[in-house]
Amino acid sequence: MKDLRPYVVFAETVAAGSMSAAARRLGMTPSAVSQIIRALEHQTGVKLLHRSTRKLSLTEAGERCYPHCVRLIDAASAATSSLDQARDAPSGELRIAAPVGFGAHVAPALAPVLAEWPHLHLRLIVDDALIDLIDARIDIAVRVGALADSTWISRKLCDFERVLCASPAYLERNGIPETIADLQEHDWLARDRDVPDTGAAGGDVAPTFALDVRQASAAIEHLTVPTRISTTSQIALQQMCEQGMGIARLFYADARHALDQGRLVRVMPRLRLPSLPVTMVTPDREPGSAKARVAIAALKRYFATLAA
Repeated sequence: MKDLRPYVVFAETVAAGSMSAAARRLGMTPSAVSQIIRALEHQTGVKLLHRSTRKLSLTEAGERCYPHCVRLIDAASAATSSLDQARDAPSGELRIAAPVGFGAHVAPALAPVLAEWPHLHLRLIVDDALIDLIDARIDIAVRVGALADSTWISRKLCDFERVLCASPAYLERNGIPETIADLQEHDWLARDRDVPDTGAAGGDVAPTFALDVRQASAAIEHLTVPTRISTTSQIALQQMCEQGMGIARLFYADARHALDQGRLVRVMPRLRLPSLPVTMVTPDREPGSAKARVAIAALKRYFATLAA
């Protein structure tokens, strides 16, 4: 691509009316301006300006070229303005990746931001898979649990408390567990990722998953509980639990509304389960765009209210 600077110098010279005035605008010396324009004329083989001791005037070729150079300057100014806007005013498409079910948290976190900045648009990519931030042009990813080693920049948002839940109907049919040993006698609902794949050898043997629990200040107890139903979806897990299909380990932040309404009941509420970290991941340590900065601040504020 050709160096466009000579065309800018030519246009500024015409607009200013003299090389000395153009030099002041451009922060150059008059001789440098003159040399650049002469070099452009030599390169193109076309004379652009008539020079005299009193004034400059455009040649016919210069008159045809000048409007294009003005548009070039206008385009550069518009490009600069767009970058300034991206830096200073949130606008454009904000792309956020989050696990399935996290739309219920991302939406209220960013609602105030979207209300304040009408030129900002949200694209929420919901997927439990670890999406590549660069390939998918993700501004921010929200992830739950331990993070794999990567070059991405991570910021912890909070810890999600996990609780054991069941529906009142399930507990009425199957009894309320009162001891840790009782938990192994109940039907359990679990995420697929928590249940080891037994393959074809599973047969009639019920799959199991590991459950770590602790009472007060006692040591953690490691249980293996039978899995009646497993699912890939955290949302489906809670829905099946509300339908009385078994006991499930749920995030308190997700189950709180159902608990308040009585659709779910906490099972052995004095038990403590290991919490999981919720982390915000970005491609860059210092996001350059205003849209990313305001979204990061909003997510921090929202998730701070959900901390265990």
